[in-house]
Amino acid sequence: MSADVFTVLAEPTRRGILDVLRERESTVSELVEALQLSQPAVSKHLKVLRDHGFVSRRTAAQHRIYQLERTAFITLDAWLEPYREMWDRHLDALERHLDKQEDRQ
Repeated sequence: MSADVFTVLAEPTRRGILDVLRERESTVSELVEALQLSQPAVSKHLKVLRDHGFVSRRTAAQHRIYQLERTAFITLDAWLEPYREMWDRHLDALERHLDKQEDRQ
């Protein structure tokens, strides 16, 4: 997992684009309208997201339609899994501790 992925996702505009695309495939024009940004700004962020595998595009007539790509998210999720497991263990231990405290009262 490249640290660049986190740099890509740290940018709020890119996260906004991903949020829109999570709901539906969109053209650049639709993203511009949804995010209230300029077309060049949206296009710049889409290029970064495409270069890192988070989105792809297909052409339909004169429209370029963007959609999320699962692979980048699956890779990110796999990288995060050991951290989730660690926190789950810690939270489970805290829950057991609190239950013991409650039983003593």
